Amino acid sequence: MHSPSAIVRMKFLLLQQKYLEYLEDGKVLEALQVLRAELTPLKYNTERIHILSGYLMCSHAEDLRAKAEWEGKGTASRTKLLDKLQSESDSHGHMSVKQFPCYTQQILTEHCNEVWFCKFSNDGTKLATGSKDTTVIVWQVDMEIQQLKLMKTLEGHAYGVSYLAWSPDDAYLIACGPDDCSELWLWNVQTGELRTKMSQSHEDSLTSVAWNPDGKRFVTGGQRGQFYQCDLDGNLLDSWEGVRVQCLWCLSDGRTVLASDTHQRIRGYNFEDLTDRNIVQEDHPIMSFTVSKNGRLALLNVATQGVHLWDLQDRVLVRKYQGVTQGFYTIHSCFGGHNEDFIASGSEDHKVYIWHRRSELPIAELTGHTRTVNCVSWNPVVPGLLASASDDGTIRIWGPAPFLDVQDAEGLNARCFTMGIASA
Repeated sequence: MHSPSAIVRMKFLLLQQKYLEYLEDGKVLEALQVLRAELTPLKYNTERIHILSGYLMCSHAEDLRAKAEWEGKGTASRTKLLDKLQSESDSHGHMSVKQFPCYTQQILTEHCNEVWFCKFSNDGTKLATGSKDTTVIVWQVDMEIQQLKLMKTLEGHAYGVSYLAWSPDDAYLIACGPDDCSELWLWNVQTGELRTKMSQSHEDSLTSVAWNPDGKRFVTGGQRGQFYQCDLDGNLLDSWEGVRVQCLWCLSDGRTVLASDTHQRIRGYNFEDLTDRNIVQEDHPIMSFTVSKNGRLALLNVATQGVHLWDLQDRVLVRKYQGVTQGFYTIHSCFGGHNEDFIASGSEDHKVYIWHRRSELPIAELTGHTRTVNCVSWNPVVPGLLASASDDGTIRIWGPAPFLDVQDAEGLNARCFTMGIASA
């Protein structure tokens, strides 16, 4: 007869194989289910379970096989498994796994009112935050210890700052305000000097902005029908009539500008030959959207519906992510993690939600904020670093849990399912 511990060990080895095979097939939900409902309750080798949970971060099968040092589905790995079961040897695979941002590493409290927006710079070394308190704060990210410290405060935005855009080389930062704001501010980040303050007319509403990839021009617009292309001195290069703009994005071709409008759609506008075309049509207002690095996918926050993923090339709705509470506030979601395989969003229920891109159910819900979370930004260089901005006046910086036995941890502000924690 086998001892009880040997039986548990054998079960563990079998379930581990099942889990890896699901992951290899891209069946993330099924794999999660094995991890949560079958592996974790065995209460066996929790350290190994944490390592296994880290493989959810793998972006494709090759990556998984390399990280797990596993042959993949098929005869080889199953024969090896039988041998292991035969000899009942314990499996100790110690891998350094880049863990998940589900632990509050830092709370930034320098803003003295609602924080409406946050965005890491393209090189990941800075974070810019915009608040109702009329300021933008630029934070320096210490890449070694992943701690942020205040670098510059940019003042005087009377209406508050609800949108920010870094120039492609991170030298400049443009700030926009809410609906009744007719001004746009272009700051030199290093010197903290205002390079341009642009306002065409007091009747204008300039609430969104996007940089051309060449770094020499930008587009801006708002819901009152303004849609401009300008140079860095605020000179008008082009104007497009009659588009009520909600949110903007410049594609990498340098010609196409995507704009979501008050007709619940995203259209592509070509400022060179003045053509436009429909790309996305939703049934509810598109409050904000962002585009993946490769320009293929768009992530939309849709009023009363939540977070939707669209394929811009095929012009189809790919996935609707579940869990988030979205009414008519403007909430900004983002792509992030290795190969932008993950998605994060704020929510009106005070939480941050994280999904694997291919799976509709959240893999983590981060708690700690006490009011609506308006915006999240994933560091483009450090996959384990995430920032969230809230009406509670704080910015939270999330990182991997600094300890292994997560169950015993104080300060873990998450139902982080990836860590194999019961969703209590």
